[in-house]
Amino acid sequence: MNKKQQAKRTQRYTNEFKSKAVQLSLLDGVKVCDIAKSLDIHPFMLSRWRKEQREGVIKVDKRKKLISLKRDKSELDKVKSLEKENARLKQENELLKKWQRFLGEERQKNSALSIDTEAH
Repeated sequence: MNKKQQAKRTQRYTNEFKSKAVQLSLLDGVKVCDIAKSLDIHPFMLSRWRKEQREGVIKVDKRKKLISLKRDKSELDKVKSLEKENARLKQENELLKKWQRFLGEERQKNSALSIDTEAH
């Protein structure tokens, strides 16, 4: 098939999803780029949804908003802490790998020295 004949796939998001994303991005101490990354969307898209909500294009259900925002904020905090812990564990793992390589090299040096001294 020709490229022009292939239909371009675009993701469709519900107004509820857009509204939740916007509300999360408006929380104190939260960056738009972090929310966009966690939702796997482009930050520009989230900014556009924020503008659409201000203009009234995206409607917000006020009753559900408060309960879900508290839950979403705690989940986002948990994800952030898990990402930090994951980065720390990766760093520790790399350090342990380096230490293991160092010990292996030291063993090789020591075994080569012992063979040299036995030959003389």
